[in-house]
Amino acid sequence: MDGDLKLLADVSLAVEAAETAAGEGEFTGAREALDDAERGLDALRARWPQMRPAGRAVIGPAAAEVSGRADALARRLPRATALSQAPIEHDPEQDLDPAAAA
Repeated sequence: MDGDLKLLADVSLAVEAAETAAGEGEFTGAREALDDAERGLDALRARWPQMRPAGRAVIGPAAAEVSGRADALARRLPRATALSQAPIEHDPEQDLDPAAAA
């Protein structure tokens, strides 16, 4: 169970780092920290079938709280969007032979 608790602590720290980054307006850093937290939560979910009931009783509620914080923060972060969706413009100079221009 020690490994599971350490992983949960790492996930919690990643969510805390994401919350701090978001509070400072560093949304890219917040998103990266949330991605780290999600990977940790996925690892805990994969370990769940092998956990003993006592471990589940401790890890389950704590992981649910951390996951809820991560989800709430993810909903508040702005979505990444393209800066522009303008059509590509053709540059006639690209068709010229550089040797002929000299």
